[in-house]
Formats: sequence, structure tokens, C-alpha cells
Amino acid sequence: MLNLDPALAGHIAGGVTTLCRCWRLTRTDGTIFGFTDHDRDLTFAGTTFAASSGLAPSEVDAQLGLGVSSGEVSGALTGAELREIDIAAGLYDDATVESFLVNWADPDQRLLAEVATIGEIRRSETSFVAELRGPMHRYDQEQGRLFTKNCAADLGDGRCKVELGAHTITASVEAVLSRLSLRLTLAGTVSVGRFTSGLASFATGPNAGHVRQIRLHTTSGVIELWDAFPHAVEPGAVVTLIAGCDKTFATCRGTFANAANFRGFPDIPTPDFILTYARPGEGGHDGGRLDP
Repeated sequence: MLNLDPALAGHIAGGVTTLCRCWRLTRTDGTIFGFTDHDRDLTFAGTTFAASSGLAPSEVDAQLGLGVSSGEVSGALTGAELREIDIAAGLYDDATVESFLVNWADPDQRLLAEVATIGEIRRSETSFVAELRGPMHRYDQEQGRLFTKNCAADLGDGRCKVELGAHTITASVEAVLSRLSLRLTLAGTVSVGRFTSGLASFATGPNAGHVRQIRLHTTSGVIELWDAFPHAVEPGAVVTLIAGCDKTFATCRGTFANAANFRGFPDIPTPDFILTYARPGEGGHDGGRLDP
């Protein structure tokens, strides 16, 4: 239940109001932006809410119980604040958006109406539309450890414990085949597929600090990415590659010699086996390991 400030409640009850909407957007890196649909800037709670953003909300779909509330907010892409290149770089993914109802004649009279996070963002050359998800969407995300055949850890993390230094190389970009495909000059002999599902990053240049997952590592040092880097990649740029892992027990044991830290259940029966019936004389149903 919302706690309405008595002064704001009295203002609303007066019949003639001076109300507007304000949004405070906080990115995961801590950067904060303020926007309002009023015709001049407003400042409160240490944030200036810009009036020139062109931000506008859509109808909000509210759900009872554990249903996920959803809505949208649209606006113009501006060079000073909301930039297309930052959205493409993922800086606004899972950002927090606080929605305020404000008496613009007295900003101290305000109500925090909703807190949401940004989901899918659709954009064009000059504008964007961002999906707003209510807090209940967190319950749709997987939590804890799952009972799966493949490993649940990421290569090199605290549960995996593989030292990435031995599986990391630097290469130079020989040619840019497309936004998602690069031909690299690799030092030494590297087996095909070694960096499939791995990571690519740049330490210097306009793409410094951005990491992209490798979809496929093919012959002649060609890698294909799932998502393009936000800035154009130039030939000659130095890229760091981290080997990929398909999260199977065979790869963990054979490629990384890390079977002791495997975070999956390689002996879990397949769904096909679970749905079958044991037949007399068939064998293999003594409670021991089932080899594929």
C-alpha cells in the first residue's frame, strides 16, 4: 500500500492540480539520470530531472499476487544523456527506474509510485522504447543449484577454479569480415573450436572494457560473435581470447583436467530413460552407473 504524503493528498483533493511525472534511472554502474514530462527541469532528492528528454510512459499492466507488472517508457536518443551506443553496449540492462508523481509547484510533495527494472530495449536511429518490469520478475529467475547433466559453473569462476592464464591468448585482428565476424592472426597453433563459447575483449581502444561471447571459432582463425562490439573494430587491434567450455564432464576432465571441481551431475539419466520400462533380461538396472 502506498503512503501518500498528507500535503500531496490535500493538493490532489483540491481538484485543480499541478502534477507531473518524474523518472530517476540508475544504471548498474551507478550513473544516474533524471527525466520529467514537465515543461521545465525539476530538482529534488539530489537529482535534476530534465524536461527536454521527450520521455513518455505507456499504460502499466499491474498484476495481483506474484504476477509481474509490466509497462513501457519511450524517449528520444540524445547525445548528452541517452545514447544509442551506450544502449548497444548494455549499460542500461537491468537498470533501476523509479517513477514519481510530483507537484511541480512544490517538489517536496511527491510520491514514489513504482520501482521497476529495464528489460528489453527496442531502438531506432532517433528513439527507444524500454520495457519496465516489476520487482516480482526476480522470482522468474533461476536461483540456487540446478540438478543438470552439464556443469553449472562458468570457466574460471570460484566454483570452477580453473586458472584462466593458461587458457588465454592475445591475437591481432587481421580483417573485419562483418560486425559479428573477425579474422585473427593467432600466435602458434590453436585447435579449431578452442574458443567456441569463450570470450573476446579489448584492453585498449574504443571497445576497451567490453566483453563479448564467441559463438563459433572456425578455421583460419575466424571467430563469430553472438553480439557485436559497440564500436567499430579496426584491423590491427589486439584482442584477448579466453578459451570456451561446453560444460560437459568429458571436456572438464579431458581439456581442463578439472573433474574434481565439475559442478554438474554427469550420471543423471536422460528423460528418455526415465520414461522407459524395465524389461526382463534387459540388464543395466542394478542401481549402478549408466554409461551413455
